[in-house]
Amino acid sequence: MKALSTAANHSLLWFAVAGLLAARRGSSRKAALRGLFSIAVASTSANAVLKPLLPRRRPAASELPAYQKLADPPTSSSFPSGHAASAAAFATAVAMESPKLGLAVAPLAATVAYSRVHVGVHWTSDVVAGAAVGTGVALLSRRWWPVRLTDEARARPLDAVPVLSGGEGLVIVSNQRSGDPEHDPAADLEEAFPRAVVVRAEPDRDLDEQLDAAVEAAGDRVRAIGAAGGDGTVAAAAAVAGRRRLPFVVVPTGTLNHFARDVGVYDLQEAVDATAAGEAVAVDLAVVEVHPGPDSEAVVRTRCFLNTASLGSYPDLVRLREQWQPRWGKWPAFAAALVVVLRRAEPVGVRIEGRWTKVWFLFVGNGPYHPRGMVPAWRPTLDSGLLDVRWLRADVRFSRLRAVAALLLGALDHSRVYGQREVPEFDVQLSVPGMLATDGEVVEEAGHYTFRVAKEPIEVYRRREENWTGRDRPFLP
Repeated sequence: MKALSTAANHSLLWFAVAGLLAARRGSSRKAALRGLFSIAVASTSANAVLKPLLPRRRPAASELPAYQKLADPPTSSSFPSGHAASAAAFATAVAMESPKLGLAVAPLAATVAYSRVHVGVHWTSDVVAGAAVGTGVALLSRRWWPVRLTDEARARPLDAVPVLSGGEGLVIVSNQRSGDPEHDPAADLEEAFPRAVVVRAEPDRDLDEQLDAAVEAAGDRVRAIGAAGGDGTVAAAAAVAGRRRLPFVVVPTGTLNHFARDVGVYDLQEAVDATAAGEAVAVDLAVVEVHPGPDSEAVVRTRCFLNTASLGSYPDLVRLREQWQPRWGKWPAFAAALVVVLRRAEPVGVRIEGRWTKVWFLFVGNGPYHPRGMVPAWRPTLDSGLLDVRWLRADVRFSRLRAVAALLLGALDHSRVYGQREVPEFDVQLSVPGMLATDGEVVEEAGHYTFRVAKEPIEVYRRREENWTGRDRPFLP
């Protein structure tokens, strides 16, 4: 008990455990990051705030046997226990991201908390109060850093999609420039879908043009369209599928694969399972109309996007967030990127809802993102028929400082600098033509954009987990 209690001094024990958890990507790394964040807040609350406010003498450790006493007992206030606060904060935070890891960490945290009573430096009530503080801080972290236990979003299941046995009737484009540049996924696609038409993307040719040509060449045999690549590739192919009223197959081979994760297709095998079973869900397709200038004779151009579109400095924010996200996690990376981008950004003059104003950036999500009134983290549904429009105003005094402060306090939705709407259509005019980014790629420059949800959703293959038995997985790459 003496050794364990000493090991937890200054949370060194928890830093070591967090290092082990962070060595593995996914929920384990997110658990480590949330645990360290919770420790920082809980330790500060217990040691720097509550102890000075609530002084209390420690137990008479001199009455304990020599082998049970600490060589250098603390002299600060006994209430509450900082060790218990940090232990409970870390264990609770880990359990929020990964219940299985939480079960493994909880006994260690409970033992550390008890050890403070055993070695005679805390009363039992100190430990209970400290544990309550730590648990409360970890749970409160959800306000800034929402917990998502599953990547798969809800969507209306469809039964009227064709079964693509061996990929028969499928035309799928493969973009080898997405994800790992050393790996061409086309060979895996040809093995997984031996009866499909696999189109290798040509670098100097529009992807939708190549896909359209392949579909025309295949004629009446085409029953579905697919794409293997990142979000930009998937969005371009989905636009073709939507235009031709054909179901869509997504294979995630990009770097982040936001759309595929939202749909619930995590690898090639899941796409094989879904097409073999003929199961799909309805997914909204968002459209942005790019209006020409008043003196131009050009026609209105349309682009489709599956995840997000943005104006202003938001593309820079996303770029920095994605650069830092593998090391820090999504929310900490977003917060850090927001501070950097707001410091460098220039305001953009826009006309929103009939009123001219200045904003730092404008975000448009294909569907409402969660959490509302904070950093957009994920979509709970894929077929809401709504756009999620958010912006940060630049015409308010000290707007950047107020935005960062509101974000840190978890009160962005109550700040004057923040605006949000959930609407089926949204029109934006810019005082000076600005760049539009969709699904992480800068695609247009214009002074007037109209965002809307397409009238008909696209049908995206996704296997229903309750129907899967594991017996229909012929392809294991």
